[in-house]
Amino acid sequence: MPSLQKTREPQDRPQGPRTVIPTHRDQVAAAGSELIGGPFGRRALTGRGQFTPVRVIALVAIGMFALGMVQKLPCYNWAWFRGTTSQYTHACYSDIPHLFSGRGFADGLVPYFDRLTGDIPFLEYPVLTGLFMEVAAWLTPGGGTMDHREQTFWMVNAGMLMVCAAVLAVCVTRTHRNRPWDGLLVALAPSVALTATINWDILAVALTSAAVLLWSRGRPLGFGLLLGLATAAKFYPILLLVPLLLLCWRAGKWREYGTALLGAAGAWLVVNLPVMLMAPEGWKQFYLFSRDRNVDFGSVWLLVSQRTGTTITPDKANMYALLLMVVAVVALGFLAFSAPRRPRFVQLAFLVVAAFVLTNKVYSPQYVLWLVPLAALARPRWRDFLIWQACEVMYFLGIWMYLAFMNSGSKQGLPVDGYQFAIVLHLLGTLYLCVMVVRDILMPDKDPVRQDGSDDPSGGVLDGAEDVFVTGRAAHPARHAAPAVEGPRVEWGTPGDPGPATERDPRG
Repeated sequence: MPSLQKTREPQDRPQGPRTVIPTHRDQVAAAGSELIGGPFGRRALTGRGQFTPVRVIALVAIGMFALGMVQKLPCYNWAWFRGTTSQYTHACYSDIPHLFSGRGFADGLVPYFDRLTGDIPFLEYPVLTGLFMEVAAWLTPGGGTMDHREQTFWMVNAGMLMVCAAVLAVCVTRTHRNRPWDGLLVALAPSVALTATINWDILAVALTSAAVLLWSRGRPLGFGLLLGLATAAKFYPILLLVPLLLLCWRAGKWREYGTALLGAAGAWLVVNLPVMLMAPEGWKQFYLFSRDRNVDFGSVWLLVSQRTGTTITPDKANMYALLLMVVAVVALGFLAFSAPRRPRFVQLAFLVVAAFVLTNKVYSPQYVLWLVPLAALARPRWRDFLIWQACEVMYFLGIWMYLAFMNSGSKQGLPVDGYQFAIVLHLLGTLYLCVMVVRDILMPDKDPVRQDGSDDPSGGVLDGAEDVFVTGRAAHPARHAAPAVEGPRVEWGTPGDPGPATERDPRG
């Protein structure tokens, strides 16, 4: 229960939300700021002049993306084309150049319509990602050697993906109006720089982040349309409809949820229906590949299989993963309805995507991109974010060293036990962040976003809404709660009210 100290009459309340400066509230951010001159000063002006938070963070994101491209130079120059292990020992592997010829783009084949040679008969990516790849192929000149064309194809894709990275950073920056600098978590995330050009996942991540931004602005239809497009590029964004259902149920916002659901279905159908009708065999390939894929790198199932010597078939892995996801969703529902305050949308969104990542039968290094923007919005604490990122960077290095070991005749690289340790680090790092988010839900005073009196800045119509359905602790508040007292009313959770929590310990 909030203290009545420092309360103010309604006429004394600030007219707008105060910008939260991370170096004032986060010890790690304050210490890191010494590299660029120290914490933000009392007399500094925020959001004015040329260097607004959005512009600064967009430039930082582009700069970090460029550094990630530089990190791929050994592969770009020669390792993709000469030998099998060099691209692993330099940790610069990318699917993009290999799939230029491997999926028929070099030969002018049309995705989903033209059959491929080899084990995979059609392109195994969702339709919007396939369209993205095809546009990049159109922009790739046809002359020169195959190596040169693959280099150009990767460079064209990198340029298009850089735009997605900038959009991603800007959307995260603008989602919480009074916390724009949280976008630096995304812009400076080492995992984004290292994995953004491995595959095309950042396209779906950028669309998902744009959808969350529109939901935070109270635009459920726009949210649904963008989420449908994101799902047409990758499967995971559809999971965000699960926590949204739970929160809209608790707040009674059925009309807004229905609008978002119809928008998502409509946008997904607009992209998929033409291919579904004209090339059904090619359209199904992504879903068949996902269903029939063996237990693969990074998954908990690979760890179990290697440690026990038991082969886990795709059918069993699918069943186990589905059962665990059902358990996770049930637990998420209990948390959503029984938490003392309605959880923030991005908190539950992070948890459901993390559950999918942890239970899936494969964890490719670029899948970390799915979680980065949600983690930055759900738990904007530099300490916790960097702990998780350190674990992910170790996994990123571990998988390439393991592949070098497996493909090297001299067995140079990381042996099986070392790779299993890298998998454990990835699992523990993600679970650690999940625990911190759950703690923030159960103890809202620990939530960095709510410490200024905010309710749910990313919640849109949910922000400040009354509950209509609760259970557990939320339905039965503690009997020893203090009785009502005379005096000015404390509007805790009202956007723009810094509230009594502004003086809390910044360590969270």
